[in-house]
Amino acid sequence: MKLKVILALATTALTVLAAEKDGFKSVFNGKDFTGWAGPVDNYEILDGAIQCKKGKGGTIHTKEEYGDFVVRLEFKVPPGGNNGLAIRYPGQGDTAYVGMCELQVLDENYDKVRGKLDPRQVHGSAYGMVAAKRGFQKPNGEWNIQEVTVKGSTIKVVLNGEVILDTDLSKQDPEKFMGKSKHPGLARTKGFFGFAGHGDAVAFRNISIKRLD
Repeated sequence: MKLKVILALATTALTVLAAEKDGFKSVFNGKDFTGWAGPVDNYEILDGAIQCKKGKGGTIHTKEEYGDFVVRLEFKVPPGGNNGLAIRYPGQGDTAYVGMCELQVLDENYDKVRGKLDPRQVHGSAYGMVAAKRGFQKPNGEWNIQEVTVKGSTIKVVLNGEVILDTDLSKQDPEKFMGKSKHPGLARTKGFFGFAGHGDAVAFRNISIKRLD
């Protein structure tokens, strides 16, 4: 086994032990897709991280459902990278609409690489509904640390120690959603957690969840 892989797995193991002391439970073992469902063939595991295969996509998700919870993870994006966190996902369909929401995972410079963005599409945003603050993501290829707290209809996103989103989705005006799109899953109280790939090699590691309900 390559030294890089051994070090990655060792780091994952230490992170898991530390997380469990805080009431968090690891949902990814760094080696395979045990505990995950969905189009896992569109993803791969490299150096202890889940990574969407370039040109592939779809939403993979935990086999366990969650209501109120906190998720901690690390992610890194390539230039123009696009993915998302599926929140209370029902297991099929576009999580941005049929789940409670999709929290964007996007290259900070996405608009410079691929074109104009609506503010509600930038990294950390509740897709199409509420914009997150920009300017706190690390350069492409570096690992970022993110924590997301989902409680009732509220969502809080902390990126590299900075709160970039803190909102109550139930208080948003549907008439002001991007494109006036309907979000039938907005009121969901539980569902799966996952990653919504959009064809880019975005990677995730050290994924742990703490139930709040």
